[in-house]
Amino acid sequence: MAEKIPATVITGFLGAGKTSLIRHLVENNQGRKLAFLINEFGDQGIDRELLLGCGIEGCDEDDVVELANGCICCTVADDFLPAIESLLERESPPDHILIETSGLALPKPLVKAFNWPEIRSRVTVDGVVTVVDAAAVADGRMAPDPEAVQAARREDPALDHDDPLEEVFEDQLSCADIVVLNKCDLLDQDIVDPLREGLAAQLREGTKIVRAAHARLDPAALLGLGSATEDDLENRPSHHDGADDEHDHDDFESFVIGFGPIDDAEAFEARLTATVRDHDILRIKGFLDRPGRDRREAIQGVGPRLHRYFDRDWKPDETRQSQIVVIGFTGLDRPAIERAILG
Repeated sequence: MAEKIPATVITGFLGAGKTSLIRHLVENNQGRKLAFLINEFGDQGIDRELLLGCGIEGCDEDDVVELANGCICCTVADDFLPAIESLLERESPPDHILIETSGLALPKPLVKAFNWPEIRSRVTVDGVVTVVDAAAVADGRMAPDPEAVQAARREDPALDHDDPLEEVFEDQLSCADIVVLNKCDLLDQDIVDPLREGLAAQLREGTKIVRAAHARLDPAALLGLGSATEDDLENRPSHHDGADDEHDHDDFESFVIGFGPIDDAEAFEARLTATVRDHDILRIKGFLDRPGRDRREAIQGVGPRLHRYFDRDWKPDETRQSQIVVIGFTGLDRPAIERAILG
């Protein structure tokens, strides 16, 4: 029997650095033929564009498959399995498959899909990599305080957590083979150390935590783990075990704002930062058309922290336009947000 193709599931909360990690793996792929499945919350296609904007040899459009019909962990039969099968049936199959889940996805139902007969004999889960935004967790904005969660559970083992962010965060940690504690460069060491200890208390025995800045890690630390994670599901508890692998995304919503060129990027960023704070927006990502510039400017934000960079040249046949995706809790005041951002 031919050797199984390894697949790495890269999960983590909104804006933790999953796409940045994948781009770094592409840049340092050591001759591997990689294929990518990108799953986004909503159908905006921004993450796929961010990856394709890297301009790196070996990162071709045909190798990046976007799954945008909802959360991958809820649509494995309709979306994920056909996408995997299409990769396997290629004349030249990939050496390794990287799967980026949306920031709201649960990894365990996805891993379960690797036990389906159609792919079990041909693909194995090399490992689940969970990316954590260290600065966001330290701020208590994007995920709960792990120590506080543990303390509450010790007092009341039957406690039913209602916070969907907390459940997603815990499920992503409990399924991990490796946790990448990313953006450590934004924190002092005396904050990183106790944060790492708090996360370690949440993990299964044997799960490693590695620190990173800008998601830059040696691929050898993340690929080639040989974990066969699909055979170890019992040791990876989930809040949604026994619930037919479905979970509720009604707590979140997203929408796209399209607009024209941006002459003053600093003023635009200031408006965007104020809007994020005023409307409690979780995540911002997109592109800006900067007049007089040949390159497209990408913009990403987690909470009020924003980052801009020029990622690639505008294509000759491409319509230059600005657009951003806004992700937050259900009930966002879209008209007010659009007015505030566009000025």
